[in-house]
Amino acid sequence: MEARYPELVQITPPALTGIARLAATGGVLAEKRKVEYRSLPTRNWLNRCHSERVPFQWTINPYRGCEYGCKYCYARFTHEFLEKRGRDDFETEIYAKDWDRRSFLAELRALKPGNVIGIGTATDPYQPAERRFGLTQQVLDAMLLLRGMRICLTTKSNLVARDAILLKNLSVHNDVSVAMTVTTMNRKLARMLEPNAPRPDLRMEAVAKLAEAGVNAGVLASPVLPLLTDSEENLESVAREAQRAGATQFGAGVLFLKPAAQRVFFPFLSDKFPQHIGRYRASYASGPFLKGLYPDRIGKLVDSIRRRVGILSRDLDAMTPPLPPEAQFSLF
Repeated sequence: MEARYPELVQITPPALTGIARLAATGGVLAEKRKVEYRSLPTRNWLNRCHSERVPFQWTINPYRGCEYGCKYCYARFTHEFLEKRGRDDFETEIYAKDWDRRSFLAELRALKPGNVIGIGTATDPYQPAERRFGLTQQVLDAMLLLRGMRICLTTKSNLVARDAILLKNLSVHNDVSVAMTVTTMNRKLARMLEPNAPRPDLRMEAVAKLAEAGVNAGVLASPVLPLLTDSEENLESVAREAQRAGATQFGAGVLFLKPAAQRVFFPFLSDKFPQHIGRYRASYASGPFLKGLYPDRIGKLVDSIRRRVGILSRDLDAMTPPLPPEAQFSLF
């Protein structure tokens, strides 16, 4: 497929394979401060999901990398598929996938009614690149032809409100939901954890606009960060703001830390919250997932807050299977 972006600077591809080779054949689209946008030749927009940890059969991620720079981001490992191990450019080198509507429509024919499609599972579909390239909007517009699908979009950007009417129209023949991630209503803490993401109040305003348009919108206080955002006060404040905004659902899950995320998050903790780094290192020493008393306590706390505030659990929570048996017990 030929990229539809003008004046690309072509890059000589090294001896790479797979998606790393495709990424290397892309060109520089634009530069913004310390961020460089590149094109990404794409064989498929729909990716078959085989993970037992999520309920999606298919995923769509219009971009690779994310400018928000969230310190805990699990998706940092996806840049390793581009053979960029050891390079911390997940938030400064953003790939915009080459768009071809006709080819995408051909892919959609493989879907069957009842399939669950996750949009934004490995990168935010409404990050700043979306204002420039509009790939998420084009994806949603093409998906208007679908019937009987379940489409779940996750973001922490207020830009999603731009597409409120489009999402409403998509929901006429499909089960569509938007999950807005808000880990805390504390602006100062949010800026530390998610330095380039929209403020929490702007995200809640977007939820209100979606709800007003008739879009099924929920709020996720995920990930719950032990010792930082796991207090009853913090989680309840997010839930109450979600309820005021018209969110129909609320959910929260405990932080998991893959090695790529640890390499960023642990130095951040050492710098900003040194009193907690020891417990984090001990708790995540055996692997990225926690189980046992701590996540059980958080789950019960979230359920209690839902009942108190008067907001439902997230539909997908019931579809998510339990943690793998190798997940270790928490020390928190």
